[in-house]
Amino acid sequence: MGKIKWTEKAMNNLQAIHDYIARDSKIYAARFIKSLIYATLKLEKMPCCGRIVPELKEYGFREVIFRNYRIVYRVIEGYNDVEILAVVHCARDFKTAFSQEWEL
Repeated sequence: MGKIKWTEKAMNNLQAIHDYIARDSKIYAARFIKSLIYATLKLEKMPCCGRIVPELKEYGFREVIFRNYRIVYRVIEGYNDVEILAVVHCARDFKTAFSQEWEL
């Protein structure tokens, strides 16, 4: 069984999501973030269950969808560990947002 590691940028995405939701409700913000993180736990047992990100096929990144968010990750070969790279709202222009943030 692999491990899930969150990059600093992905953690910053979580914090920004929390802060945005917390404007209306700190309780709901905490619950939402907890649920989003929980949605990634299946990747410990099934790291390749997410689909290949269509906009970034050449990098082999995968994603799982949680509500209106794309959780982008990569599988670290040989270890079955998962590195969460970003959490991006589905309404955003994904390729632009991800490329600018990751300088691809």
